[in-house]
Amino acid sequence: MNLYKHVSDAINEKLGTVVKLEVPRNREFGDFSTNAAMVMAKSAGKNPRELAAEIAPKLAQLPFVADTSIAGPGFINIKLRDEFIWESASMDQSPRTDTPQTIDLDYGAYNVAKSLHIGHLRTSIVGDTFNRIAKLLGHKTYSWNHIGDWGKPMALVIAWIERLHPELPYFSDNFDANIPVDFEIDPAELNTYYPSASAFAKENPEFQAHAQDIKAHFQDGHAGYFALYEKFLEISLKMMNETVQRLNILPFDYDLGERNAAQYLPAVEEILRAKNLIEESDGAQVIVVKRESDNKPMPPYMWTDSRGADTYDSTDLAAVYCRKQTDNPNKIIYFTDLRQSLHFEQLFRAADMSGIFPYENFEHIGYGTINGTDGRPFKTRDGNAAGLDDIIDAVNDAVNARVAESGKNLDSDTISAIALAAVKFNDLLHDVRSDYIFDPNSVTSFEGRTGPYILYTAVRLNSVLKRATADTDASYMPMNADERNLLIGILDFERTVHSAFENRATDMIANYAYDLCQLINTFYHNCPILREDIDTKTRAGRLHIVRRAQDTLAKTIDLMGLKIPSEM
Repeated sequence: MNLYKHVSDAINEKLGTVVKLEVPRNREFGDFSTNAAMVMAKSAGKNPRELAAEIAPKLAQLPFVADTSIAGPGFINIKLRDEFIWESASMDQSPRTDTPQTIDLDYGAYNVAKSLHIGHLRTSIVGDTFNRIAKLLGHKTYSWNHIGDWGKPMALVIAWIERLHPELPYFSDNFDANIPVDFEIDPAELNTYYPSASAFAKENPEFQAHAQDIKAHFQDGHAGYFALYEKFLEISLKMMNETVQRLNILPFDYDLGERNAAQYLPAVEEILRAKNLIEESDGAQVIVVKRESDNKPMPPYMWTDSRGADTYDSTDLAAVYCRKQTDNPNKIIYFTDLRQSLHFEQLFRAADMSGIFPYENFEHIGYGTINGTDGRPFKTRDGNAAGLDDIIDAVNDAVNARVAESGKNLDSDTISAIALAAVKFNDLLHDVRSDYIFDPNSVTSFEGRTGPYILYTAVRLNSVLKRATADTDASYMPMNADERNLLIGILDFERTVHSAFENRATDMIANYAYDLCQLINTFYHNCPILREDIDTKTRAGRLHIVRRAQDTLAKTIDLMGLKIPSEM
């Protein structure tokens, strides 16, 4: 049950108007409060507090209300009946949308022949959690890993392999794909090709120009280049998937990027030219997306560059066309670095102008940077951008050190689960648009707003249920404040999930998990469950609360893509 919506709808129907419901900081005054009297006072021609005195008795007539009181200038506090709270929390917490949509989600955006780095962390974690939220609500989602597999980076890798192994037949214009080639690429070595080629190209114009030629021939279908590309693509996808599995990210529905989009370029160009949207500018083909109302620079959208080659812009627009044809989504949502905001504004305008996809059905959720303890973008010790595997390894090491200090002996799977929670929860805890500090030592703490604290609470609940005998009588029992507060916290799950989706705010899930764990641990410390002096009815009632808490926390943890270990 969505407790907030249930109470809000009932109050609005009772009063015949739409009022806002608030949650008081101190629940001793009530479970909810409303400013209905203050909103309605002017039209009613009455003093707000005077009107509140008239409204409060009406709200007290609602079947779930135990008591009402008036505070301040006219706020009405509402306390719910304990029986209603108990019965509501006993229902399955399964939030569902009334308006299911088909949504394409673009996140990941990994690059072929490059290892995943820290820049891919937030897109992967936030995109995956939003995908899980949307699925839980009943939306049909398609996740797209729009891989970089078509442009200049591919040409640089091919050129570098040619420089290292000029004897290979891939570089011949007469390459025969039916003749096998004895050439294997070591995955670790593959990761060095692009940075080495990129650095070399900056100092060697001839190599740079050769790579540009390779790009043109590759995109035109050069058999040898394509066969070599297929070889390192397979290795690269395997490495991507291994890292994705370490992060416990749901498998992508599509690992398709620029190369796949390129096949739709002719169809898109036909649409653009039919509407006279392509113009020439300094030898390049562009789409002017600037509007008269723009008060800041809005560069044209680049269809082809001055050499006539496909661009990142053109394949992104072709990808939209592909998704429209493939999934026919109601919305397309992108999760990328905030610094790409201009590009996506241009893309959305170009797609709308062409009639390929409406502007209002696009969204770009831009994320901030991950910084080190010095406040600067997080780097490895050698000053390079940290790889995702490096980050996971660093957190694993920090967890191992912390566990060793505590004298515990946990297996490697448990250590990995704790490290996973430390990385992902820390990321989700922050507003996706904000920057945050990443410190392997602080995120692995078993106390405070950390992933290990969330898992520890879940393990504690599971331990209680494992040690408990079956509770035969879980009927309503009078509740103390800690029992009552925990059930109300459980009943906030559905509202939180709906709000996280509607506001595109995955941090709401992480913060709800922490708040729920706080309530669970307060309940655990103040409400003995399996102690011998606890009577049968109280034990059964408290075990029932534990089961509801365990179920809700497990669902919340799953939304974040974390794994609950068997012990901690």
